[in-house]
Amino acid sequence: MSTTDAVTKDQAGTEDRAKPRDRAKTHDRADRSTVRSLLRLWPYVRPVRVRLFTAAFVAVLASCMGLLFPLIMKWMVDGPVADHDTRGVWLGALYLLLLGIAEACLFGLRRWLVARPLAGVEAAMRADLYRHLQRLPVAFHDRWASGQLLSRGTTDLMLLRMFLAFPLTFLLVNSVTILAGMAIMLAQEWTLGLVLLAPAGPVMIVCWLFERRYSEVARRSQDQVGDLTTVVEESVLGIRIIKGFGRHRSQARAFRELSRTLRGTELAKARLLASIWAFIVTLPELAIGAALVLGTVQVADGHLSAGTLVAFLSTALALRWPVDSIGFLLAMSQEAATATERYFEVMDEEAELETTAATVPAVGMRAARGGSRPNESGTLHAQASAPTPTPAPTPGAASAGTGTGTGGLQFHNVRFRYPDAPTDTPPILDRIDLHIRPGESMALVGATGTGKTTLTALVPRLHEVTSGRITLDGEDIAQMPRTTLRELVAVAFEEPTLFSASVGENVLMGTGDTAGAAELDRALAVAQAEFTHALPQGTDTQVGEQGLSLSGGQRQRLALARAVVGSPRFLVLDDPLSALDVHTEAAVEAALRRVLAETTALIVAHRPSTVLLADRVALLSGGRITAVGTHHELLRTNAEYAHLMSGTEEDDR
Repeated sequence: MSTTDAVTKDQAGTEDRAKPRDRAKTHDRADRSTVRSLLRLWPYVRPVRVRLFTAAFVAVLASCMGLLFPLIMKWMVDGPVADHDTRGVWLGALYLLLLGIAEACLFGLRRWLVARPLAGVEAAMRADLYRHLQRLPVAFHDRWASGQLLSRGTTDLMLLRMFLAFPLTFLLVNSVTILAGMAIMLAQEWTLGLVLLAPAGPVMIVCWLFERRYSEVARRSQDQVGDLTTVVEESVLGIRIIKGFGRHRSQARAFRELSRTLRGTELAKARLLASIWAFIVTLPELAIGAALVLGTVQVADGHLSAGTLVAFLSTALALRWPVDSIGFLLAMSQEAATATERYFEVMDEEAELETTAATVPAVGMRAARGGSRPNESGTLHAQASAPTPTPAPTPGAASAGTGTGTGGLQFHNVRFRYPDAPTDTPPILDRIDLHIRPGESMALVGATGTGKTTLTALVPRLHEVTSGRITLDGEDIAQMPRTTLRELVAVAFEEPTLFSASVGENVLMGTGDTAGAAELDRALAVAQAEFTHALPQGTDTQVGEQGLSLSGGQRQRLALARAVVGSPRFLVLDDPLSALDVHTEAAVEAALRRVLAETTALIVAHRPSTVLLADRVALLSGGRITAVGTHHELLRTNAEYAHLMSGTEEDDR
């Protein structure tokens, strides 16, 4: 199987993980009305409600003002026209002109009233979505396709802004206009008014059926837009693989299939909209035709004045747009309701819970308040006003050779199973007991797929342990605020991720806002990343999306610099030198040894040269730590470790 086929399978897997959730939401939607879904927007609309209500009132006033046109025409026909009064006709025309200008000005005022606040509502919702995505656990992002999240933050929010700007207002405006217009027509001639009221019942039934069917198709369309966005995003990010394997035709074929599916769904929406529009337009037109015939007969019999018939028919024609637009407004309302559901599907996900102040240990509370920082020995000094805690052990408090004590980084009977894994499957990690003493570097070695990366992800709480606990200098990390924990622990992953920012901004992301050029230069020197100074704008050079303008080794060195720039108290490195050549690796290791001497480190290693950076080595096998010792001890006493370090594991994979 080619690499591109594997990528396509991964895409399908990602989509399949997201779609069961979407299907579940579709079933839930049967028990939820459109109104209840849209009411969830109220917290965002509430701050601008005065301007929106004012805009709605102005629109209602403008629309009802349009109903005065038929009354003026009735006066003109029965008065100046019948009396051959030319001045009266010109006066009526002036009234119509002034009324038209006033109506246009009111509708312009309505648009001005809603433009700025609704742009603010969209921006606020997008900011909340982005902020919430940052706080959601890694497990959530593992399940959801990125294109689905992207479409919720762009297309769906655009639909909501359009709904608040137009359909929401005009559902109210048109309803008031129709009621006012029917009242005027009934007052003029109630028999003709009843003729025009006859289609109301069938129209309401058709609208109810349309709403149920259109909501399903609209949801399917928006989900397919998310799938299509995912494919485009992954194709752009994986363009080197696609070109390298000459798979652009197969990728284009997959894109066309999704596009064709989306096209079919959009055509289904168009057919539904066309059918309801045809029904809503046809019935009122037939009713107007019947009223015209009946009214003409009444005028001929002398039971009705010509002016009244003109006013009646003019009012009926003025109501054509409010009635005809019902289908269009209902369609946009359904799309807005499904967009609201999709938005709140993400917002309803539980974010990573921060520990409350009452349960945060004193060390964590002090760091969270920014009242203290580790000193050179790694000890946090208590403030005088803080409750007297159990003092955190200093680096010298742990036993040097036995591994006893509470200092450093310690795993206590840790077990981990992914949240979505079946309960009958064995855990990825099982009964992990490991102690990395203060100031010590521990290499973590194991065959591919044994859970080394997963174990390192537990330290900064990218995943939560299933059972057991992890402590830093005796403090349970589950009781620390994540912000505090991640100030103490720095990480560098095997797959380095860089952002569309400058070199300096990418590196300084690993420390606080107080870091400057000196810290940046030191970190770049440790990572042997001085090549950045030769870039066109030095460390101010933009590295581009995903840092793809740099080589793999350069990206990995910048990721390492980001990890060490803040002089972290604890350092977690996931095979940080895998993309480096032999000479650069040796230079980085020499500089890195000085950093490791001042921190407590856990290093995932696959090569003996990386293992030799560490004071001790832990062998991970079958989800458990099966051996701990120095590199030379394990080479002599552990056959599995000797096999891994011999390099023959590459053949076994």
